[in-house]
Amino acid sequence: MHARPSPDRDDLRIGYLGHATTLIELDGIRVLTDPVLRDRVWHLRRHPPPPRGELYRDIDAVVISHGHADHNDPRSLRMLDLDGPIIVPSGRGGHLRRRGFAQVVEIEEGGSVEVGPLTITATPAVHDGRRFPLGPSVPAVGFLIQGSVSAYFAGDTDLFAEMEGLVTGLDLAVLPIWGWGPRVRHGHLDPVRAVEALRRLRPRIAVPIHWGTLSPLFGSRPASDRPTREFRRLASTRVPEVDVRVLRPGETTTVVRR
Repeated sequence: MHARPSPDRDDLRIGYLGHATTLIELDGIRVLTDPVLRDRVWHLRRHPPPPRGELYRDIDAVVISHGHADHNDPRSLRMLDLDGPIIVPSGRGGHLRRRGFAQVVEIEEGGSVEVGPLTITATPAVHDGRRFPLGPSVPAVGFLIQGSVSAYFAGDTDLFAEMEGLVTGLDLAVLPIWGWGPRVRHGHLDPVRAVEALRRLRPRIAVPIHWGTLSPLFGSRPASDRPTREFRRLASTRVPEVDVRVLRPGETTTVVRR
């Protein structure tokens, strides 16, 4: 595992790299979520420039929420300086092992993995996580990352009952608020449902993701700021106690320990 001193060891730093890819730095550990680091993946193209290489150096763990290509990209995984596990939903590990990745850890909903001082726990998700439309049924999950600060990374999900009371005193919720097409289908959060997720989760801080990054190769550009404006507007009236921080790809923010 990479060893590095941190002057703010008890704070959490999150960087938005685009779509569902974030870098969470907590208690000296760097966790990358659903890494898609290229300018094109399958039928999707990226509109902001790909993230700079220094943003994904010295990674201690990767979490992958499900098998869709815009969340699980083996070519992006090969770009990483990774010294630790790739944590995936149970049943998804074989896909990566066949492509040469050895440190793959599969966990079921409710299962946990220790990475240094952090505990990473798989949470429920309502999303069809199959790699292809006719592929084997493998569940999607979210992840709760707990150390001196707690963060919930939802991956792709719709609302689910267990969001109410998922964790007491949640510091940060990283929530999808859109997708890569002109509309948001079942199994995803749009701004309205994402604000309801905030009402159930009650985090101190929320960072919206899964917006303004990818679009189909022959489609229009993604709806850039519209989903975030709607999310922020609704959150300000329905859950005004939540600090909503909108990050553009490449930007970071710090969550100070309580």
